[in-house]
Amino acid sequence: MSNQKANQDKLASGPLGFWARYKEKHPHFAQFLVFFLLSNGVTVLQLSLMPIFKSIFAQTSLIHMNFQIWQVGETFDGSPYYIFDYMAGPLSSGGGGGLAYFLAVQITIAIAQIINFFAQRSITFKSNSNIWRAAFWYFVAYVIITIGAAAAQGFYKAPIYNLLMNTWEMGSLGETTADVITMIINSAISFWVFFPIFKIIFKQEPEKQAE
Repeated sequence: MSNQKANQDKLASGPLGFWARYKEKHPHFAQFLVFFLLSNGVTVLQLSLMPIFKSIFAQTSLIHMNFQIWQVGETFDGSPYYIFDYMAGPLSSGGGGGLAYFLAVQITIAIAQIINFFAQRSITFKSNSNIWRAAFWYFVAYVIITIGAAAAQGFYKAPIYNLLMNTWEMGSLGETTADVITMIINSAISFWVFFPIFKIIFKQEPEKQAE
């Protein structure tokens, strides 16, 4: 008994005990901190997977297939503005990566977000609500955010790649760096939008807690 009590006292005074007391005093900020850490872990996963899928699809003819859909007006120079703007051809030769680049980006994000869904639901929010209902609304939010983030890319994607690859003449290193920067920006947009959405869809139902 004395050893058991000693172990309990040790845990209470250690990092786990500190975290438990902190969560009790600051539950909302503690929840946000866990969400932040998990989201960053997912971002690291995206940054790791993106080069793999990009390399795989770059070896296919998909890189030469144009993927420019959903035109919404024009840019400042009069050219069409597409929500998903992946012009055919490799980035290194002035193209937009074509359908290959689009698939590499979307598959990477999809895998990361599936993992994020289960991690945030179980660890951050400890939700016991209906998982299928939560998954449905998560998917709806994912589609809306993906379209919004893609539309926003039109303002920063091309300038970033042009700066690193052409102006600074960094070549393939500039392309990789630009990939990382655009993925981080995309993840940052998702981070700030998803948190309030998670607060709504990942609920703790009192009747289930009582059971």
